[in-house]
Amino acid sequence: MCATRDRHPTFKASFAERANNASHPLSNYLLRLMELKKSNLCLSADVTSARELLTIADRIGPSIVVLKTHYDLVAGWDFHPQTGTGAKLGALGRKHGFLIFEDRKFGDIGSTVQLQYTAGSARIIDWAHIVNVNMVPGKAAVSALQEAAARWRSRVNYEVRTSVSVGTPTSDSFDENDEDRPAPPPAPKEPPPPPSSFRGEHNGRKGSIVSITTLTQSFEPVDSPRFANAIAEGDELVYAGIEEPPWERGLLILAQMSSEGNFMNKEYTDACVQAAREYKSFVMGFISQETLNTEPTDAFISMTPGCQLPPEGDEEDGVPMGDGLGQQYNTPAKLVGLCGSDIIIVGRGILKAASPQQEAERYRRRAWKAYLNRIGQ
Repeated sequence: MCATRDRHPTFKASFAERANNASHPLSNYLLRLMELKKSNLCLSADVTSARELLTIADRIGPSIVVLKTHYDLVAGWDFHPQTGTGAKLGALGRKHGFLIFEDRKFGDIGSTVQLQYTAGSARIIDWAHIVNVNMVPGKAAVSALQEAAARWRSRVNYEVRTSVSVGTPTSDSFDENDEDRPAPPPAPKEPPPPPSSFRGEHNGRKGSIVSITTLTQSFEPVDSPRFANAIAEGDELVYAGIEEPPWERGLLILAQMSSEGNFMNKEYTDACVQAAREYKSFVMGFISQETLNTEPTDAFISMTPGCQLPPEGDEEDGVPMGDGLGQQYNTPAKLVGLCGSDIIIVGRGILKAASPQQEAERYRRRAWKAYLNRIGQ
């Protein structure tokens, strides 16, 4: 299918060239990051504990440009906005240079997907740079997510600054003539008052002020995308050669799948492409099996799952493999070199390897080589 598609200019263009022409801030950042790290690899971190997720992200982070998560798979996910699992992944992303992609596959009416994106215990929008949507409900889900992201973007770079000052009044604060006033005549003896937790003002004693507390709050702009109260460990580290990711959020449309017998036919895929063009200020690209750029102005990024390498030393000859559960696999040479995919998504091929770090590097090298061959370098 992809071998016969007419070649779009983005097929032969380098990531650096495409970054210069990218209108979406997050696409621009991702393409520059890919060029800097010489990586077009996304790790699908389908693990079931928060500790394992953070460990994998730290170890594999140097090889990838995107980390794909399923937060609802993860036992022990900490939902605290500043110190929880999402914040820790953000710190690791800044340290190693990768974006976070929550594979939520939103697929409901507009008001529901907005709440799923911005509210609830997870508050996905706070920590995931990229999410994706299933277009079965139609374009309303895309427009609703775009509206939610725009509202979040309009307020997120402001924080409430609270200042508290505590002080003891000086002698100048009191009436300087107080000491010159004659003392009042002694009060007649009266029986002591009944026990009480409160003493009134007229108990024969002069009032005094021990301290004054002043509380002020103001909204101030925040220049950095990180949260003001983010975690300390590693949070000060930013990957060398590139700035922190921009505030903007991005959407991928699920246009094609790698599973056998899926119902995403040509009409569905074409509708996805039309929606992406209509909402291109928010839509970065697609989850697809090939590049879907066809119009001259198309500049979408394609990320492709279902990638697997044969054992070390074997040739990439390509009869598609499978996992017995409907998943079909292709090699980086085919997906990137022939079909024009920009980023390969790999999960079990790395996670189940004897050395996940070494295997991630093998996938990174093969995918990057396929990209260089595609652009003629």
